[in-house]
Amino acid sequence: MAETSKITGVAEPGSQPRKSSWRYIGPGIVVAATGVGAGDLVATLIAGSKFGYTLMWAAVIGCLVKISLAEAVGRWHLATGRTLFDGWRTLGGWTTGYFAVYVVIWGFVYGATAMSSSALPIVALFPDGPGLKTWAIITGLIGLVFVWFNQYAVFEKVMTVLIGVMFVVVVYVAIRVSPDIGASFAGLLPVLPDGSLVYTLGLIGGVGGTITMAAYGYWVNAKGWSDSSWMKVMRIDNRVAYITTGIFVVAMLIVGAELLHSSQIALTKGDQGLIDLGTILEERFGTGTAKLFLVGFFAASFSSLIGVWHGVSLMFADFVERIRAARGATGEEKATSETVGRQERSVPFRAYLLWLTFPPMTLLWLDEPFGLVIGYGVLGAFFMPFLALTLLWLLNSSRTPREWRNGWLSNGMLGAAGLLFIVLCVKQVIDLPW
Repeated sequence: MAETSKITGVAEPGSQPRKSSWRYIGPGIVVAATGVGAGDLVATLIAGSKFGYTLMWAAVIGCLVKISLAEAVGRWHLATGRTLFDGWRTLGGWTTGYFAVYVVIWGFVYGATAMSSSALPIVALFPDGPGLKTWAIITGLIGLVFVWFNQYAVFEKVMTVLIGVMFVVVVYVAIRVSPDIGASFAGLLPVLPDGSLVYTLGLIGGVGGTITMAAYGYWVNAKGWSDSSWMKVMRIDNRVAYITTGIFVVAMLIVGAELLHSSQIALTKGDQGLIDLGTILEERFGTGTAKLFLVGFFAASFSSLIGVWHGVSLMFADFVERIRAARGATGEEKATSETVGRQERSVPFRAYLLWLTFPPMTLLWLDEPFGLVIGYGVLGAFFMPFLALTLLWLLNSSRTPREWRNGWLSNGMLGAAGLLFIVLCVKQVIDLPW
């Protein structure tokens, strides 16, 4: 078998499996921090406020679904040495068309959403300072400058700090509200109270489930993991990340159950709901706890902002590069940390960074146009089914080396995830303001 390269430190194809080690953990933390945004936390809080601990089991299943999806993305990158977009292209031109339209419209609307979400807790912390729009623009510009001038290693360290802040704050608040341990364990028994189906599906499929799950493979390559010798390390990294996400979800359910459900307090939907929760925490536990929670709210929102600024820009850069390679009939380049490092400095990467930052600022002053809302909603609803079902296709075909194709468990989890996301997709499309 081949040895590890003495120059790059990256295993050559066919090298021996790496020993798993905590010091390797990184890409999974990045994808988890990016995927859990303020809106996800509010949705979980509302589920807890309506049904108490009853849907705890759904949070656990959701964690397992995300582990299986991210593992499949990472396994494709490591087993084949090709990027996910490379794989999508082999399924037909329709994948290229869908991604091209999706990434343009989604980026335009998401940019404004991410900037507003990051600005909300800052406005609450500093009410006498600039307004929401000003802070939103400032956070967008900080995200742009940070990602523009830093590569993956620095990006990962900052994301690790942000998820650490999120973790400490959310778990602290959950402990502070004095959880009912007996009811928590009882909630692990699958039960569907009346009117809970939508919230159950949302808990299983929603938290941490975005386009950034597809970016996981790119972050795996950026870390220097470029072949199957890193498979065990990737799987440990992925499990740690989504178990951490599961703890977030459980903690927010506890807060919703103990602080809101028992008092029949309703939250505003969307990110504003976390401001409402900050007010409730201040009344119940004092200003210090409320401000600490707002810091955690900012960490959740801003980690999602810079995670998308980096991860989706990488996907777009790869998209452009692969299209150019196809037109020029050049050979496909193996996905490595060097490839990602070059893409981080490329024109397409930085062009998409600018697209995420400046055009969306116009939406801070304008109501989102009707057609844009519909297009964003439809394309976004289709992405998670698209991801789950195309992974099923790729990982059961000759495109993947036989050793790393899906087994019965992977097929079962990805198939179940695909069906779940199709149901959520249909509901989301029906709920759009047609």
